[in-house]
Amino acid sequence: MTRLFTIIIIALYAYTLLSTISVLLLENRNPAKSLSWMLVLLFIPVIGMFFYLLLGQDYRKKKIISKKSIRSVTDRPVASFDINKLDTTLMNENQLNLIKMLYKNSEAAGYAFNRIEVLSDGESTFNAVFDAIRNAKDHVHIEFFIFDDDKISNQLRELLIQKATEGVRVRMIYDYWGSFDLSKKYLKSLKDAGVYVRPFLPFRWRISRSSKINYRNHRKLIIVDGKTGFTGGLNVADRYIYGNSLGKWRDTFVRMEGSVVHGLQLLFMVDWYFVDQKLIDGTEYFPAPPKFEQNMVQLVNSGPDTDWEAIMQGIALAITSATKYIYIHSPYFMPTDVIATCIQMAALSGVDVRLMIPDRSDSRLSDASTFSYLGQALEAGVRVFRYKKGFLHSKALVIDDFISIVGSCNLDERSFVQNFEANAFIYDPQTALRLKELYLNDMDNCEELTFGTWTNRKRRQKLKESFARLFSPLM
Repeated sequence: MTRLFTIIIIALYAYTLLSTISVLLLENRNPAKSLSWMLVLLFIPVIGMFFYLLLGQDYRKKKIISKKSIRSVTDRPVASFDINKLDTTLMNENQLNLIKMLYKNSEAAGYAFNRIEVLSDGESTFNAVFDAIRNAKDHVHIEFFIFDDDKISNQLRELLIQKATEGVRVRMIYDYWGSFDLSKKYLKSLKDAGVYVRPFLPFRWRISRSSKINYRNHRKLIIVDGKTGFTGGLNVADRYIYGNSLGKWRDTFVRMEGSVVHGLQLLFMVDWYFVDQKLIDGTEYFPAPPKFEQNMVQLVNSGPDTDWEAIMQGIALAITSATKYIYIHSPYFMPTDVIATCIQMAALSGVDVRLMIPDRSDSRLSDASTFSYLGQALEAGVRVFRYKKGFLHSKALVIDDFISIVGSCNLDERSFVQNFEANAFIYDPQTALRLKELYLNDMDNCEELTFGTWTNRKRRQKLKESFARLFSPLM
């Protein structure tokens, strides 16, 4: 009897294993990824299957957030700009192609005539955010990957409670794993005050839900009264103001007014519909926007709910459109082959390509993996700078005094493929020149890494970095 039971268990496992491998093959993924998972499944039985169910499934085609739910939110009038009526005198053909591609790969509408303010440190960012929320009259929508249960986060909590008690409708989305340390007391105090709080993909002891643990909401969005919006790379945490063992964290956020706030509102509404299964409706969420400077912004969202890796494609095409310079901030530089190749081609063609990374990050594994990617970039002529005044957490690119890209997306596979991300593609000389100025100021706090220094690393260090690189898709 025991032997028969064992045979049945082995047969069931073999059937499950073969079925899983057939699904892997039919998904037509990157061959290296498929082969890696097949080896894990074959040579680490049971445990390998557990990790595949937890981390390995591809939900892009399954759509975690369905197209139907997106349409139910986005089919409403907003102050977007007709992409087909672009003023071709303001930009060259490559820049026009970028705008058109982002419209096709992610339906990223164009929002014109905005006021844009670049915020480059924790103090100015939180001052601007708190000031906007303090003056809210109708609603506050806020969404972050990380809310730390610390001083600045509790100041925000108290402000949200105050606005809710004043009758302002406050909605808050937090990523369940990113904000795992949030206490029940913290969340209860918000809910008791009337703040609508929802977690994104909370963990459940069911395979259907727990298998999505690898897909996180990394977006950072704030919308106040449908008139003022914020996005960028910063989270709600003390380290941006007071620092930690790495020093003060340097990040980039943008404050925006004008029609682009409608785009931020729509993006939040899609996420809210997913976490709450209720539509946010009402004309008060889309007030008629004033007109400011002549510019345009596309808000590009990417994740397992999109048909294309839209942000990665946008960054790749923006890089290849450059003719003068490309300045890149990246806290975790573990690029896909597409991005790495585009950066190398730009440098080889004579474009001034500069990459700024932190001297030390909050992950030793990420640091080691990042170093393994620098060789070909340096050899191609990319100038690499290691930021030493704290931790560089900014995710920003500025290109040719015209294109600026600011948002939550890192230059790594996790951000491009697995996380829910949002980036603003800004077409505006004034914003680009401001980001360029900040970048050049940051260089004063950097040490340049040369190809010779990189090549002369100890063999043991090279092996450690190459080993860490194997885990880059999971970081």
